[in-house]
Amino acid sequence: MSDVTVTVDDAHVASVEIHRPPANYFDAALIRDLGDAYEALDASPACRAIVLCSEGKHFCAGANFGAASSPADEPRSLYREALRLFASATPVVAAVQGAAVGGGLGLALSADFRVACAGSRFSANFARLGFHHGFGLSVTLPALVGQQTSLDLLLTGRRVRGQEAFSLGLCDRLVEADEVRPAAHALAAELAQSAPLAVRSIRATLRAGLVERLQTALEREASEQDRLRGTEDFGEGISASLERRSPRFEGR
Repeated sequence: MSDVTVTVDDAHVASVEIHRPPANYFDAALIRDLGDAYEALDASPACRAIVLCSEGKHFCAGANFGAASSPADEPRSLYREALRLFASATPVVAAVQGAAVGGGLGLALSADFRVACAGSRFSANFARLGFHHGFGLSVTLPALVGQQTSLDLLLTGRRVRGQEAFSLGLCDRLVEADEVRPAAHALAAELAQSAPLAVRSIRATLRAGLVERLQTALEREASEQDRLRGTEDFGEGISASLERRSPRFEGR
């Protein structure tokens, strides 16, 4: 059974919802199901825009490193599925409540637009885990916030709350907490009112070469994740995260 559901309304807006509350951790199977949903909606004349949303407290808290098997163990299979999200033809609006952390931030940035609230939290926390970032953030993050801010967010792993995220460009709409999903749907419905062939054509032009750049970046990200996964610092970072303490990195 899939943890992803799809509904399409009369406004030509599809809601693609993740059901792994409260944290909505992802793995390759979940991203594959999202890719399947996107491809089916690309082929449906009933859908002109997608709202990517999640059940529960958080949009996506990334990978569950406390599980017996995590996406970090097989990054290449995960990123093959992730690339399908970027290759889709339909515009996507992400409704980001709670946390979009690590790969969850990467998932949020795979969308064309993000709607958040003051309590939303964005974090590229990889360096705090002794790990290399992934999910195409090498490409998507600088495109939104610039190279220098990307360095800040990736090297510190700090949390960015909704208001700062809006100021930086990580999200496009900032609304009250109970309005995140309705506002995302309203934005998607506005996109769906434009001529669908023109929307896809314009979007394809602006995203020309994106999949190719991401493919190169994802290979580099996966290679570095493979390398760093064998370090003592990675083990310490994961242990510290699970134990809710500050990590003590030794550079080995």
